[in-house]
Amino acid sequence: MITNINSAKFREGNISIVLDSYDDVFSDFDPRHYEVRALSDDFLLECKKAALVKKDKPELIFLIPKKRRNYADEVKIKKRLKEYFHKHFNEQKRGIKKLRGLGVFWFALGALAMALMPFLLEYEQFVYKILIIMAEPAGWFFFWEGLYMFFITAKDKKPDYDFYKKMSTSEIHFYDY
Repeated sequence: MITNINSAKFREGNISIVLDSYDDVFSDFDPRHYEVRALSDDFLLECKKAALVKKDKPELIFLIPKKRRNYADEVKIKKRLKEYFHKHFNEQKRGIKKLRGLGVFWFALGALAMALMPFLLEYEQFVYKILIIMAEPAGWFFFWEGLYMFFITAKDKKPDYDFYKKMSTSEIHFYDY
């Protein structure tokens, strides 16, 4: 039973995780030190599920048995988690920006292809007729795919972006029980 923690912490919408040891946060397959060790997929999944319903800047609270606490390790773990969440937040932000930029490019390419079609209609040669046949569906394809990338595909990436944004600004605390 957890007795030395203010129970209000659990009602404020924070992410609270009970650990048997610090290793629960990290991958079992990575033997490196806490400063560079890979995070556990189970830990990240639990954080993602909990972060969905939490406030913008949740606190990440780890509960660990009193006899297993090591304050020096906690400093390393906090630093590792902050670096991890900040790195992935920036990657998600860059990815969404790149995807939206590509969407705008494809949209413009499609609009340009459709805008050139009336000029191609003036010519009667066989080559221009083939270009018209190819330019019309290509123009529509690039036009709609560009819009899809900008709005829909970028929106599909938003949950991961939101998660890493929340976690990169979260405070991390360790308490014993």
